[in-house]
Amino acid sequence: MADPIFHYVEHPRIAEREQEGPPSTRKTVRKIASESPAKKFNSRLGLGITLSVGTMWAAYIFAALALVSVYAAVSSGNLITIVAWIAQTFLQLVLLPIIIVGQNIQASASDARAAATYKDATAILAESKQIQAHLAAQDAATSALLDKVAALEAALLKKS
Repeated sequence: MADPIFHYVEHPRIAEREQEGPPSTRKTVRKIASESPAKKFNSRLGLGITLSVGTMWAAYIFAALALVSVYAAVSSGNLITIVAWIAQTFLQLVLLPIIIVGQNIQASASDARAAATYKDATAILAESKQIQAHLAAQDAATSALLDKVAALEAALLKKS
C-alpha cells in the first residue's frame, strides 16, 4: 500500500485552548492581578469598590444622600443652582451605580457568550477530527483500490 496522502498535524493552539478554558471576566482580573504587587492591590481594590458601588442598594443610598441637599437647592430659587444640583449631585450620584449594575449584567452575558462560543468551538474541533479520521480511512480505501487496479493492470499486461 502507498504512503498516506495526508499527514494530520494538530495545531499547537488546540492544546493551549484546552488548558486555558473559556475566557471570562474573572480570569482577566486574575491575569491583571498576577502581573505585579501594585497591580494586584489596585485590581483588588478597584474590583471591590466596583462590586460594592455597582449595586442598586448603593444607588438608593446615593439618592438619599443627594436628597439631603435638594431643599437647599430648591429654596435658593436660582434656576442654575437647581439644574446644577440635578446634574452634578443627583444624576452623578445615582446614575453611577446604576450604570455599573448594567455593565455587570453585560459582563455576565459576555462571559456566558464566551463560554458558549468555547463549547461550540470545542464541538467543531471534535467534528473536524472526525472528518480527518474519515478522510484518512477514505485515503486508505482509495490506496487499496489503486493497488488492486495496478495489480490487475500488471496481470493484464502479462497476459497480452
